[in-house]
Amino acid sequence: MAQKALGRLFNTAPAADGKWINLKAAGGVAFLCYLAGAVGDTYTLQEARDAAGTGAQNLPVLTEYHTATGDGSDAWTRRTQAAGATVVTAAAATQNAMVCEVEATSLSDGYRFVRLSSTGAGTVNAVTRDLAAQRTPANLPAMGV
Repeated sequence: MAQKALGRLFNTAPAADGKWINLKAAGGVAFLCYLAGAVGDTYTLQEARDAAGTGAQNLPVLTEYHTATGDGSDAWTRRTQAAGATVVTAAAATQNAMVCEVEATSLSDGYRFVRLSSTGAGTVNAVTRDLAAQRTPANLPAMGV
């Protein structure tokens, strides 16, 4: 039986709002965000040297993100902005869901952890990809250490 995607292609932390995610063994991370009710939200990206948040600072590399309703009824809309550490979704149902990606190579020297935080009640799921070592799900390392 072939190995499934979890552990081969990606690892995930479904409750990652404000949690430090280690990119040492991944090529990057996709943050999948959702806040129902067409109220909009602000998401802020930061980097740190370790899981304790040492040297935490904003990481102004977000130039592109995608939005949709989040229920599968519409296609993703690509949105662009000047490089920044925040993404602001509008108070519209078509922006309930937001996805942004960060390459591990975008982090400052000596930094290997990132986090995306919602200022509202949005959920944030972190999905690391391009794993350096493929493992079965039970043997994946914790993403926040």
